[in-house]
Amino acid sequence: MSEEGGGSPHGMWSSRWLFVLAAVGSAVGLGNIWKFPYLTGSNGGAAFVLIFLLTIFLVGVPMLMAEVLIGRQGRNSPLNSLRLLVQQHRRSGWWRGSGCWPAGHFGTSF
Repeated sequence: MSEEGGGSPHGMWSSRWLFVLAAVGSAVGLGNIWKFPYLTGSNGGAAFVLIFLLTIFLVGVPMLMAEVLIGRQGRNSPLNSLRLLVQQHRRSGWWRGSGCWPAGHFGTSF
């Protein structure tokens, strides 16, 4: 990441592809890429691997996109972005709690 001098407290990615590669690498991991499908397929679980991949694309990719969009809109951490967006758009306070789930901050008070 490179720092921009525009007064933003957060760094900026130098390119979109670098961000995509970092996000995919951190979410998937090498075990999911090589070892898990190989072992499952060689032991008769090829149907499970196909369902697993389908689920990743149907659930994981939209969740990643939503998290990136919320972060871009709020320009803050998941917790603070959702707090800010809930206030700006006058939505139910229950939406603030959804920022705790990906961050793992269930004990954080709002």
